[in-house]
Amino acid sequence: MKNLQCLTLALFLWGCGGGPATEQQAAAETGKGAEEAPAADNALTEAERVEGWVLLFDGKSAQGWRGYNQDSLPANWKVEKGTLMTTGAGEGSRGDIVYGERPFDNFDLYLEWKIEEAGNSGIFYHAQEGEQYQAIYENAPEYQLLDDIGFPQELLPDQYTGAIFGLYVPADKKPLKAAGKWNSSRIRFTPQQVTHWLNGKEVLRFEPWSDDWQMRKEISKWKNYPDYGVAKSGLVGLQDHGSQVWFKNIKIRPL
Repeated sequence: MKNLQCLTLALFLWGCGGGPATEQQAAAETGKGAEEAPAADNALTEAERVEGWVLLFDGKSAQGWRGYNQDSLPANWKVEKGTLMTTGAGEGSRGDIVYGERPFDNFDLYLEWKIEEAGNSGIFYHAQEGEQYQAIYENAPEYQLLDDIGFPQELLPDQYTGAIFGLYVPADKKPLKAAGKWNSSRIRFTPQQVTHWLNGKEVLRFEPWSDDWQMRKEISKWKNYPDYGVAKSGLVGLQDHGSQVWFKNIKIRPL
């Protein structure tokens, strides 16, 4: 009976999304190896090239990046010491940027970031552009980046690092590093499952466009944005939310 109870509990936890897993464990499940650290910042290893990874930032220029719904890079973004950084001086929603060279549908996205104390930012995907949109968040889901440790305001659980902002809550125990230190984030998107990692540990998974996803949208702020999360392909974006944030080793593997 005790073994049966344990099995029942395990199945229940798995149905709720399961506990955190490492990237290596996730890779074992899919039969694919976890990404290697590049030999140098903003470069791909030969193994990564063979696996189909694409570098989105070379550390020297902002080639491919531009403002959301704009033709050029806003003045609040610059390349500094091998990083793509925002000064936090963007003019509202016009401070966000996208990688405009190509859209992605299913993908594995990896990048490293550090943020100033009390800072706030995010990673967008499947972003759509057009005159009907005033801001990228009106349609693009956001992997939240935040100084959880030093943020001065009280927040909801779905507003902390690793969350899909306003929709899904990340794991309570996360290996988040303090402001000013480098963190790594990874998003793996397929129609069957979206997975978020932080510093090599899984912190969130969910099924996009599922009944659960739709229910969460209908009771959140996103109910007022009919195009939110609907697109199945779009641009990768980075947010300026009034904070200094640095990014490097931005790479993606189409799936």
